[in-house]
Amino acid sequence: MLAFKTLSVLKSFHLEQKLLTYARFVHHKFHLVKPSYNTDYLLNPANIPEIQHNIEHRKGVGNIQLVHELNNRLRSLPANASEAEKSQLNDQLQAELRKIPNRTHPGVLQHGADPKVVRYYNEKPSLGEGAKVFEFSEMTKKMNIFRMEKLGNFTGHKSYYLTGELAELEQALIRYALSKLLARNFHLITVPDILPARIIESCGMSTHGERNQVYKLNYPHETLCLSGTSEMALAGYFAGTVTEESRLPLKLTAVSRCFRAETSALHEEKGIYRVHQFTKVEMFSVCRPDQSEAMLEEFRDIEVDLFDALGVHFQLLDMPACELGAPAYRKYDIEAWMPGRGMYGEISSCSDCTDYQARRLGIQYRSGSDNSQLNYAHTVNGTACAIPRMLIALLENFQNKDYTITIPEPLRPFMRGKDKISRKKVLPELKLTKRLAQEEIC
Repeated sequence: MLAFKTLSVLKSFHLEQKLLTYARFVHHKFHLVKPSYNTDYLLNPANIPEIQHNIEHRKGVGNIQLVHELNNRLRSLPANASEAEKSQLNDQLQAELRKIPNRTHPGVLQHGADPKVVRYYNEKPSLGEGAKVFEFSEMTKKMNIFRMEKLGNFTGHKSYYLTGELAELEQALIRYALSKLLARNFHLITVPDILPARIIESCGMSTHGERNQVYKLNYPHETLCLSGTSEMALAGYFAGTVTEESRLPLKLTAVSRCFRAETSALHEEKGIYRVHQFTKVEMFSVCRPDQSEAMLEEFRDIEVDLFDALGVHFQLLDMPACELGAPAYRKYDIEAWMPGRGMYGEISSCSDCTDYQARRLGIQYRSGSDNSQLNYAHTVNGTACAIPRMLIALLENFQNKDYTITIPEPLRPFMRGKDKISRKKVLPELKLTKRLAQEEIC
């Protein structure tokens, strides 16, 4: 009798555990609407040459011939074809449609493979004849406000600490950028750092293969990733939503940590130029198709105003088709002069993605006299401030002979009125565990 009761309790317990597991699965599974590609354009045989030409300019990713081959095979299936066969062909077709990049702005195609310099801003700095110009890592090491060495025992490669006034400068840049954006009627939103892989892929970044920029988390029910930029979380915020036309354009901003698995061994990209995580202030807009071009120009002008006011020398670039990635229709980059490296380095960009992300995420708006017409919105994104590279630009451009850094005037209200960053006392040296063990043996 006792054994029977014990067996019943165990069965009840296991059933409860199964139900709890199912409940967790249902709760955590992210339900994303199916992508709706512009098949009127993509599946029209008359458009094959134009689409193929665009693919060739966009690094050759995508196969429009295969798309049409799969579509023809699907349409020619006999009436008695199995549902499994239809589903398999349709899945293959959807996978190939997903790879086709966005169209390209006609003006961009005239640039060829090189960016077009739109304009230069401010003058290059001069420390005087014979003065040594230090690179960011050299400068901050002398000033004792930055640590990147000997961190492998607990944070890994490409990790860093900002300390003292350099950490203050990071926060000053964030507050400076936000103050300008909020004054221009952007809405501030806090976003999650962990996103479903499908959101990231719908925004145009691959999460597959051994070599990509995405960190994946070990989660059983849904492929979750660390977000590479808050653009993805902001786009995901509107996934599967319908916005009233009168509310457009929507302008949002977010401050987030960005996680990138990429690294570089190039000498000019050493230090914090390319790291695994950093802070960024992002701009994002959902708008009507006839508003996205003007919104891109607004984002570009905001970025220019932010950096121009800081006095940094930079160039504004209209990027060629081969540098647009899959989602962008047009893209501007801003590259600041970094004298310690002797090069221009990208500090910001902005992109008009037209309906590329909206069709994959189901971002729509309602229009018409009776609000009955549903249309796919356009999305625009831009970087108001990417902290590590802005720190590089500021410290390398405004370094002084006495190992101090002049703080640009617009940032001083956010730095407690300070006009300079000075050298600090030496911080205690960190030692790797292996080295400590060797010292103990000796």
